[in-house]
Amino acid sequence: MSKKTRKKSGTAAAGKKHAAKASAKRPASKAAKLPATKSSKNSKKRQPSARGLPSKVSKTSATAQANRKAGSALAEGAKAPAFHLPRDGGTSVSLKDYAGQKLVLFFYPRADTPGCTKEAIDFTRLSGSFTAAGTAVVGVSGDPLKAQEAFRNKHRLSVPLASDEKHEMLEAYGAWGEKSMYGRTFKGILRNTVLIGADGRIIKIWRNVRVDGHADEVLAAARSA
Repeated sequence: MSKKTRKKSGTAAAGKKHAAKASAKRPASKAAKLPATKSSKNSKKRQPSARGLPSKVSKTSATAQANRKAGSALAEGAKAPAFHLPRDGGTSVSLKDYAGQKLVLFFYPRADTPGCTKEAIDFTRLSGSFTAAGTAVVGVSGDPLKAQEAFRNKHRLSVPLASDEKHEMLEAYGAWGEKSMYGRTFKGILRNTVLIGADGRIIKIWRNVRVDGHADEVLAAARSA
């Protein structure tokens, strides 16, 4: 190799070494200095809450669902939900009206239908016996007041008939839910009965009632409570 060639080769190697040193001395870019944790925190903040809604909305929705579930799972021994409803005759009825005495609430699907008529007549027939047992009786359905009053007058019913067209009290007492008929599923009133004690707590619940003999069974429970 000639002296001239060795000189060029040495110069090139020295240049590469100088460039490497200069690169090592350069400060790292701002992006490189950012800690990885900060980037991950930002990504967490940008993540939406469940279903793309704010967390508060999701929590409220969950609370409402829990309340509905509690109503449908009303239990014996629990405090009876408060209510205030219009009743036949143009007045109103509430849980407070019966403080200090036992109360029977019988829920029926529709006024003046065969099963509901028999049930209401049976409770009317036994109304004196219920009074003697320190127990009041109130029938509740989703019928408007005019239908309730026509029902009362036609069959000479003596028990108060309350109207819950909004189904709020029915839901609170687990008497509004899914039903099926002729292969069709729908929401409606469940034929349930609830016996409430003088202390305002539920003594007994009858679900999906069979009308025959039911009023007599409820009377026996009221007498022994």
